[in-house]
Amino acid sequence: MIINSDMNEQAILNELSARFKQNRIDSSITREELADRAMVSVSTVARFESGNDISLKNIIKLMLALNMVSGLNELIPDVFDRPSYHVENVVVRKRAGRNRKKSDWIWGDEQ
Repeated sequence: MIINSDMNEQAILNELSARFKQNRIDSSITREELADRAMVSVSTVARFESGNDISLKNIIKLMLALNMVSGLNELIPDVFDRPSYHVENVVVRKRAGRNRKKSDWIWGDEQ
């Protein structure tokens, strides 16, 4: 199944969990072995593979243990790797802000 914006959070979590579990099984690693490699509890592995929420830090540990960490580059792409950031005179934004339009309104005491 392809993850898309029409899915709710739980459906996405279920899909990611199922994919992770299948990768673990394909690697011929038991939950216990994975837990030892990742230094998490077996119940953490079981919770994640069942579609329950675990911490992001534990997900990273599990992905490292299964040599899946390269997939994180697709999860949150590096904005500095875009072609537009290699062009000269491009302003690198430091924070997001809303666009404020200039108002013609004045207090009334200016003349």
